[in-house]
Parts: sequence; C-alpha cells; structure tokens
Amino acid sequence: MTELETTRIALATGVTLKVAQAGPRDAPAIIFLHGFPESHRTWRHVAPALADRYRVIVPDQRGFGGSDKPEGIEQYRAQECIADLFALADAYGIGRFNLVGHDWGGAIAWGAALTRPDRLDRLVIVNAPHPYIFQRSLIEDAAQRAASQYITAFRNPAMERGIEAMGMATFFAKSFGGHTDLALIPEEERQAYLDDWSQPGAMTAMLNWYRASPLTIPAIGENVPATRRDPYPILTIPTLVLWGMKDKALLPIQLEGLDTMVESLSVKRIEDAGHFVPWERPEPVIDAIGAFMETPPAPSP
Repeated sequence: MTELETTRIALATGVTLKVAQAGPRDAPAIIFLHGFPESHRTWRHVAPALADRYRVIVPDQRGFGGSDKPEGIEQYRAQECIADLFALADAYGIGRFNLVGHDWGGAIAWGAALTRPDRLDRLVIVNAPHPYIFQRSLIEDAAQRAASQYITAFRNPAMERGIEAMGMATFFAKSFGGHTDLALIPEEERQAYLDDWSQPGAMTAMLNWYRASPLTIPAIGENVPATRRDPYPILTIPTLVLWGMKDKALLPIQLEGLDTMVESLSVKRIEDAGHFVPWERPEPVIDAIGAFMETPPAPSP
C-alpha cells in the first residue's frame, strides 16, 4: 500500500496546513477532509488504498493536527474552511477535483459543492448530514435533538477547563468510547490524538468549529418554530453518501429526504459500523469510493 508523504503548505487564505499526499501527479485528484476530533489520519487506510489510481491530497483542516490554529471563533466559520479547500487545490495547480468528507469535513464538502459546483467532479459524504436536513431534524426529531446536545456542551466557554480537569486520556475515552470499540484504536493512534490535542490552543481551535456554526440546537423539550425551507440549490454533482448505521451522534434520519436535495444520488449503508467508519470499517469505504469514482457519468438529458 502506498505511503503518504506529509508537508506544510501556505495558502492564500493566510493559514498553513499540514497535508499528506500520494499518487501520480497526472491522475485525477481526490481531496479528503476529516472531522472532529481528528486529522488527516482519519483516512490512514482509505487514501493510501486509492493512491495507485488517484492523486490523493489529505489535509489537516485549520485548527486540527499539524495545521495552523488561528485565534478567534470567526476564523472557523464554514466560509473560511471552504476557502481553505479551494486555496489548497489552487496551491497544487488543480482546477477540478473529487471531494470526500467525513463529519465536519463532510459539512465543508456539502458547503463547497453547494457554492462552487464548477470546481468538483464527484462528491462523497461519509456520516455528515446535509445542512438543511440536519437543521430540520434538530427541530423536528426528538431523537436527533437529544443526540446532538453535545454540541451545546462543546460551545460552552468552560468546556476547555472541563477537559483539562478530566485529563486528555479521559477525554479520549469519552470522545470515542461511546461510539466505537476502543480496541480498534492502536496505541500509536491513541498517542497521535493525545499529542495533537495537547498542542497550545488546539482544543479551543477544534471546539471553535462548533461555536462558529450557525446551527440552532434546541434544548430537549424546547418549543421552536418549524423549519423554514431555505433556498438550497439542488445539487447536480454525482454524489455518494456512505453511512455507518450505528452512528449514535448522527442518526439514520439524516438519509431521509436526501433524494430531494441531490439530483444524482447513491447511498450505501454500512450496517456494522458507527460514526468513525473510515477507520472502523475501511474496506467497504475503499470499495465504495473506488467503484463510484470509476462509474461513468450519466449522459446529459
């Protein structure tokens, strides 16, 4: 399996990202985006397996891993992170590319596809809800609202002090223990998480992704108005959605109604995996992405 090489790349957006990369320079490009509380290592099994056919580019997003951690909640708004994505592609001289995102990386991938579809060939989303469907479910579905109360906790300014008091090892166990078998995380990976999180400003930077989000998270039992349908464009880019069906944070209700928001949609449910499916069950993820990338586009009507 191809090994990824890492470097740091200064972007036109003013941040420098740590980026792992591999694959032929003249091959179609796939950019992989990770989520919370991870790094490019989310894709440690998936990206190398595709690097024989594709140019894989796997950044630590701003605030994570070895990338810059600018101060200020406003630095972690979606538009800033989307701008990083396209600036990264520009830095590599890549015009159009394929995009894969998990968790917060999926949120940025949805946003990138909705705002700049001219830059993307194909989109793969892994356990990351469509923005309209997620907000609607937070208001209308009691189970998803209950499952998302952690977001309110993460937005609390005292959260960092609470993590410091419990210790990083306990936070690690709480972050992953309720979502996956901790035995699936080798000691070297566990240490990589702890090292990343222990950097100055790292925890605040990661939590600022939640604080910068405009999502409304109603309290359990709170009465809020029904969701207004924002004018989201219908996405026409060929899109594959992979979902670990044991996800306890983002429930399968996120798949309901996707066909009304995405014109060319494929959905693959991975029944024996939870939220962290890219490294819990990498084989079906690799197979599904590979097959999707190789499927000829549908003919124009």
